[in-house]
Amino acid sequence: MRAFAGPVALADRLEKSKAMDRPVRALAKTVRRRVGRGLLRDVLHGVPMGEPLHPPLATVSLGCWLSTAVLDVARADPRAARLLLATGIANALPTAAAGLTDWSSLHREQQRVGFVHMLANMTALGLFSASLLARVGGHERPGRMLSFAGLAVGGLGAYLGGHLAYRQAAGANHAPQIKHLVPLGWHDLCLLRDLPEGRPVSRRLGYIQLFVLRKGEAVTVLADRCPHLAGPLHQGKLVTEDGESCVVCPWHGSAFRLSDGSVRHGPATAPAPVFETRLRRDGTLQVRPGLT
Repeated sequence: MRAFAGPVALADRLEKSKAMDRPVRALAKTVRRRVGRGLLRDVLHGVPMGEPLHPPLATVSLGCWLSTAVLDVARADPRAARLLLATGIANALPTAAAGLTDWSSLHREQQRVGFVHMLANMTALGLFSASLLARVGGHERPGRMLSFAGLAVGGLGAYLGGHLAYRQAAGANHAPQIKHLVPLGWHDLCLLRDLPEGRPVSRRLGYIQLFVLRKGEAVTVLADRCPHLAGPLHQGKLVTEDGESCVVCPWHGSAFRLSDGSVRHGPATAPAPVFETRLRRDGTLQVRPGLT
């Protein structure tokens, strides 16, 4: 365990450091303004594929550059090494766009680590680009050295990216795992008359909080924690988009369809778990986890 204390302690210090907060705030605000709400933002978040887009794109570039290093060590065909370098560099642009879009909607502690992650990756990209230029110019040995340096710096960036994903849970699904926390079958929640009309409220069922919205005798029930970063959906705004009723998370603006909990707009990519409802004769609202 002590062998890993160094890099973990460094990442933990980055989380708490306020030294970079001014550029972090300015850059995050600029990204949110430039990449406004709409299709482009949703695509960069990964909403259409149901998973964050940045990690698989980053894997492509890192894989190309790691493969380049293997070819360099083996003294294999330099044309193949140049092709892999160029592919990784070309893929870096959409990777950075997706990563910046995700990063702009994170908590401040996550943004601090992500900012250094970005700086490391930009430095690595510069080294790999310089390596490609050197190789094209016939300077294979300097090109290999630059590539190895880029891989070392990129490894630091990858480590911080892993810290973001696994220690800080950026990009993870924060919605409750309903099937593990709520037994199957119907459960009494509350009396229908105790719910306000047309205003979402929070109600507790066992270990989890639920978003509950009553309209007449029709009741919509979702898990209350936003899948993006666990924001309270019952405090969100109710909107209608293209005839679909949605709730917008008050923290980062993810929008979910009330009909089935699916994502209308990111940064969330996972749906909000939905519950089926029914009324007993005495007016008690019962719920159970949705089957889909």
